[in-house]
Amino acid sequence: MATALALALALVAIAIGALAFHFASPWWLTPIASNWHAMDDALMLTLIVTGVVFIVLHLFIAWAVLRYRHRAGRIASPEHGNRKLEWWLIGLTTAGIIGLLAPGLTVYARLIDPPPDAMVFEVMGQQWQWHYRLPGKDGKLGVTDVRFMQPTNPFGINPEDPNGQDDVLVDGQELHLPLDRPALAQLRAQDVLHDFYVPQFRTRMNMVPGMVTHFWFTPTRTGRFEVLCAQLCGVGHSNMRSAVVVEEMAAYEAWLARQPTFGGGTPAGVGGPAEPGKQGRLLAQSRGCIACHSVDGSPGVGPSWKGLYGRSETMADGTQLKVDDAYLQEAIAKPQARIVKGYAPVMPPAELSEAELAALVDYIRSVK
Repeated sequence: MATALALALALVAIAIGALAFHFASPWWLTPIASNWHAMDDALMLTLIVTGVVFIVLHLFIAWAVLRYRHRAGRIASPEHGNRKLEWWLIGLTTAGIIGLLAPGLTVYARLIDPPPDAMVFEVMGQQWQWHYRLPGKDGKLGVTDVRFMQPTNPFGINPEDPNGQDDVLVDGQELHLPLDRPALAQLRAQDVLHDFYVPQFRTRMNMVPGMVTHFWFTPTRTGRFEVLCAQLCGVGHSNMRSAVVVEEMAAYEAWLARQPTFGGGTPAGVGGPAEPGKQGRLLAQSRGCIACHSVDGSPGVGPSWKGLYGRSETMADGTQLKVDDAYLQEAIAKPQARIVKGYAPVMPPAELSEAELAALVDYIRSVK
């Protein structure tokens, strides 16, 4: 009796504790910044259905433990075939499955059916960074092929396609979108599975090598929102981040005019002062270096590049080395030769030309 009572009380405590944790928990959804309130509704419905089942099952098991506990002089006897109970279980299970699947499938069908006036942009996932492309003045994205993929052409745009010459290639890891205009995201992956996810937009989609997936949304709030990869994609997965900036149309058009095109130049022919180390920065982005080496001092898989040049680093064997051109060139070309203390020897050798290596070192030198 004592054992059965203790087990029943434990089951009841688990049910009560789960409810208490849910209502007292500080972990709630981030404020929504898109039109997809239906996502929140479907999620809450799923939580309610599964929560009710969780509580009912625990209370039922607690009742059964007490009701059918062992008693002296009473022997349990098997009973086979209870059609009434079976039909009740079939009916309740069917209703629960419909309640879980129907809203989700309905919302998903709307998610992949964009409005005709949706603005198109393309996202390319690559270990461990994001590339963004928008159509030029012709409103068409150039055709692509894996044969043309290289560090300077991550999308694989066909250089012979005239529609691709004015394609806007976003400079950096920050995509801008206009407020209150539907946006269609076309998603591709260059190497492994990735997942484009902005929590405030309530939308996400897997990116599969060899195919194009898509979804649409309408940004409803200005601000800067973090882009995450929601599919484990390798050692730099946690650092595969960028941002989406939602702003008024005038600010968006000004940003767009400053971005380079595939054919060279900018959409509006706007120039600007030369950026120190720009060639090396673009190379670092295309090769995925920035996924492991931050430029703002934040910790990563490898040492941050902020203020790295000129200081002394402690190696795994205790020796001190000054970070200069020779050190950086060796660290990039032969990363296993010297390991910085506190970091794992996971960096592969970089196959770069002398010019590319010099450009990358020049960029690291410029990160103050």
